[in-house]
This record gives sequence, C-alpha cells and structure tokens, in this order.
Amino acid sequence: MKKKGELVSFRPDIKIVDCTIRDGGLVNNFEFTDDFVKELYQTNIQCGIDYMEFGYKASKKIFDVDKFGKWKFCNDDDIRAIVGDNDTGLKISIMADVGRTDFKNDITDRINSPVDMVRVATYINTIPAALEMVEHCNKKGYETTINIMAVSKANDPDLDDALELIGKSCVDTVYLVDSYGSLYPEQMRRLAGKYLEAADKYNKKIGIHAHNNQQLAFANTIETLTMGVSYLDSTVSGMGRGAGNCPTELLLGFLKNPKYDIAPVLKFIETQIKKLKDDGVIWGYDIPYLLTGRLNQHPRDAIQFIADKRTDYSSFYQYIFDKDI
Repeated sequence: MKKKGELVSFRPDIKIVDCTIRDGGLVNNFEFTDDFVKELYQTNIQCGIDYMEFGYKASKKIFDVDKFGKWKFCNDDDIRAIVGDNDTGLKISIMADVGRTDFKNDITDRINSPVDMVRVATYINTIPAALEMVEHCNKKGYETTINIMAVSKANDPDLDDALELIGKSCVDTVYLVDSYGSLYPEQMRRLAGKYLEAADKYNKKIGIHAHNNQQLAFANTIETLTMGVSYLDSTVSGMGRGAGNCPTELLLGFLKNPKYDIAPVLKFIETQIKKLKDDGVIWGYDIPYLLTGRLNQHPRDAIQFIADKRTDYSSFYQYIFDKDI
C-alpha cells in the first residue's frame, strides 16, 4: 500500500487521542487528583489535541468503587466537574471493555452527556458482544471505535473475519492495538495495510494504540500513520500500563500540522508528571517488559517482577520462556 503524506507535510485527517488518564490510570489505580486532570485537560486544549480519554466506564456491579479512583467509572458528573460545558475543540472519550461495562444502564443518551466518543475494547473472540455495544452507543448518538486488543496473538483468518464483521457495522473507527508491545514496524506495516483495505471497503477510519515494551511505540505509530492510519493514541511521558505508550511529546514534535504545539505538554511534564515520578509512580521501558514483549506475552508477570523489586533478569527470562513451551 502506498504511503500517504510526506515528512514535511501534514494530513488534516490525523487525530491525536490522549489516553494519559485511561492507560495511565492502570499504573496508579486511577488515583489522579482533580488538579492533575484539570491541568491535563487545559494542556490538551493548548496543544491542539483532538480527543481526551478520561478513563473506563467500568461496571460498578463488577468493580468496587471504594478500591479505585473515579476515572475507573467516568461518571458524567465527574467529567463535567473538569470540563464544564467543554466549549472547546477538544472532544471527550471514554473506554468500555466488553464484559466489564454495564453499557445498557450506564451509557445514556449523548445529548445528556459530556462524552463525545465511546471506545469499545474487545478481543477477537468477543467481537459479537463488541458490536452490540457499538450499536447501542451509536443509537445513543456517540462516535464509536472498536479496539481489537492483543492483535499480535490473532491468526490472519480470524482477523480477516473480524474486520469484515466490524466493517459491516455502524462503528466509525477500528483500532490496531499492539497490547503486548511485541510487534515491529514491518509487522505493523503489514497489519495496517490489512486494516486500511477494510477501511477503504467499508468507509471506516483506522487508529493505532501502541505499547513500548521494545521501545517501538513511537516508531510503530509513525510507521502506521504514513500508511494512512489517522487516529493516533498517545500519553504524556508515555504513561501507561507496564512499559507505557507512545509519548505525546514525541508525537507532537513529529507532526507538522501547525495546530499542534509541544510547549504546553512540556510544561505539564514539569508541573505534574515529575511529581508523580517523585512520589514513586512507576512506568516505562524496563528489561522485564522487553522480555515479555519479545515473547509476545501479557506484561502481568513483568509488572509483578518489578513490583517485587527483583533484578534476576536471566531467571525471569527462563521462567517466561518456559511458559511458552
């Protein structure tokens, strides 16, 4: 597939989706202060970022509200306390996990909500349930996405079938998600081509959500955007589960659209991100994440390894290597 755009040009179809609160919330149990979230909201506006994802719409029947910060549940009133009427160019999104969201009760009419877009996270084997959620959200008036997680574990026939089903649905955007940070740019290019073929056939948009286990989140993001992927997920300082994500500041520095401005996010890193790190919140590239990424495994073992402050990397590698045998 022919590349779209040049290094010195910009494509107006490109959208940046800030996932700092949602993916970063997996690092600190969503315990962000209101000041942090308000400053990030203002920073995103000043940077020219297109969407801000506030967190999950998790079911309170499944998750104990006393064990998580408010952005695990994203009540409309909590979002309004941050954004007011949101009379800005920044749109608000939330994520709804298949099987973990009471969507029929908790996702109400768009006209009564500060949320603009609902992103449905699914695995290949739960695509039918994801489509039901998307149809519900579409009828309620929201923009929608389907984010196919762990695509590095999917085989081609299943992925082809999934893209056909999704293509025929009412969803607006389909996301290519490297959940384990295991994919290389050549693989991302091939997958992006597959997604974009489906997008052209069914008039959909394609997004990318990359993890940084092998320090390739930024490289994979810009590789897919040159192919035509237009919705780009990022987080400030790469804050996200495990090794984290494509850093917003790298993306803003790369994109040539004059509406994007890197300076406000650098200030936010000074005032807010540095304090998080000083307080002991940990994320980002580390050897255990490299190893789970290399072996195409979920980072849960690496997360526990780091939490235990272990440094026996060779024995850890042997342990996770043996799990694949």
